[in-house]
Amino acid sequence: MGKKPRGLNAAKKLKERRKKFKFAKKDLAKMKTGRYKKIDPLEGAPAARGIVLQKMEIEVKQPHSGLRKCVKVQLSKNGRTVTAYAGYGPGPIKHIDEHNQVIVERMGAPQRRAFGDMPGVKFRVTKLNGVSIKEIVKGRKEKPMR
Repeated sequence: MGKKPRGLNAAKKLKERRKKFKFAKKDLAKMKTGRYKKIDPLEGAPAARGIVLQKMEIEVKQPHSGLRKCVKVQLSKNGRTVTAYAGYGPGPIKHIDEHNQVIVERMGAPQRRAFGDMPGVKFRVTKLNGVSIKEIVKGRKEKPMR
């Protein structure tokens, strides 16, 4: 391929050269063109509402040990099932019951991958029956019955 051009009039050549490597990274083409929305359970939205199907514990990857409290949620917008982490310190899993309505959002994992040491978990529960899960755990608000 040779060296890249340098000089005052090299801009056009450099731009053409850069096009070749535009989507060289694994998932970049999917992200930039918006094709990920087809396979994304939230369909590009920042958050989604769903119904809790079951509570479960996920064993974490090496070198950590422990059981992370998670819930299986069926999204109401498209019927897909996702696993969501019931985090925010100790206690949120006690307040979440089956058939509760929850809001799930993505956890800040890079390029739509699993978050941290939990395999296959990309989402987190943020609201329970319309009330923030943080407020319920801290005791500021009560869990509303539906």
